[in-house]
Amino acid sequence: MKYGKIILAGGNGYLGRVLADYYRNIADEIIILSRKSFATQGNVKVKLWDGCTEADWVETLENADLLVNLCGKNVNCRYNEANRKEIVNSRVVPTRQLGQALQKLNNPPRLWINITSATIYRHAEDRAQDEETGDIGYGFSIDVCRIWEKTFFETDTPNTRKIALRMGIVLGRSDGAFPRFLNLVRFGLGGHQGDGEQYVSWIHEQDAAKCTEWLLDHESMDGVINCTAPHPLKNRDFMKSIRAAYGVPFGLPSPAWLLEIGAKIIGTETELILKSRWVVPTRLLASGFNFQFAKAEHAVKDILSLRI
Repeated sequence: MKYGKIILAGGNGYLGRVLADYYRNIADEIIILSRKSFATQGNVKVKLWDGCTEADWVETLENADLLVNLCGKNVNCRYNEANRKEIVNSRVVPTRQLGQALQKLNNPPRLWINITSATIYRHAEDRAQDEETGDIGYGFSIDVCRIWEKTFFETDTPNTRKIALRMGIVLGRSDGAFPRFLNLVRFGLGGHQGDGEQYVSWIHEQDAAKCTEWLLDHESMDGVINCTAPHPLKNRDFMKSIRAAYGVPFGLPSPAWLLEIGAKIIGTETELILKSRWVVPTRLLASGFNFQFAKAEHAVKDILSLRI
């Protein structure tokens, strides 16, 4: 095996499953830190933790090659006071707990990746946002990202390299955003949302997983790194690529006022759809990382070819 131990904190969600499958055949063991127990699947094991108190899960971090923190309440909800508090605490508390645990280890993980969000950048329709020249935005979602990354970087871990991986929308067939976009297309509602001019920064699930291995192998890389495909596109073009791949020539658009009504009904926020995220992976590209799916039309066709 290429690697020994991979730790996925909060890894029982969609992206955690993607990462576990990716490392299954190239690592001796994958340990998922989870609030819920499930049966061992080959070399993928679970260790119970609550994300906020120290216990015997700390020992599993010893001698790990990679620790990936995926903790965080799903932001697909209304931003009322209770949800806001849970969104922040579910990210900040486990991050702080992991940092404190690493400081007590004799042989801590070589690399700690905190999966954060590309939504930290401002609404951008004028130019792309990268790690060096991007502008941090304002509002609740950005405030969450700010305190999340601050908590991550303020812990001193001299023997563990740290990367805040600002992730775009991860596209895959089994879960995440893509099945929801596909359902809109299926039912004739796959036109643009809002005015359709907002940018979508996305990444194929296989490139998201491959990126973590690349960062593990390239020890000169640390700090903030954008994890998005190099060719973001406008919402109207993104939806068009799904319609074309699925064979649906037309889709009804959804104006902003209708999205607001729908968001209240289903309990979410229109920001998730209408904010323009024009984010590019300058540092990954400069390091030589090769995306398997650099363009949305190729990623969509690959995802639709899968049978779940």
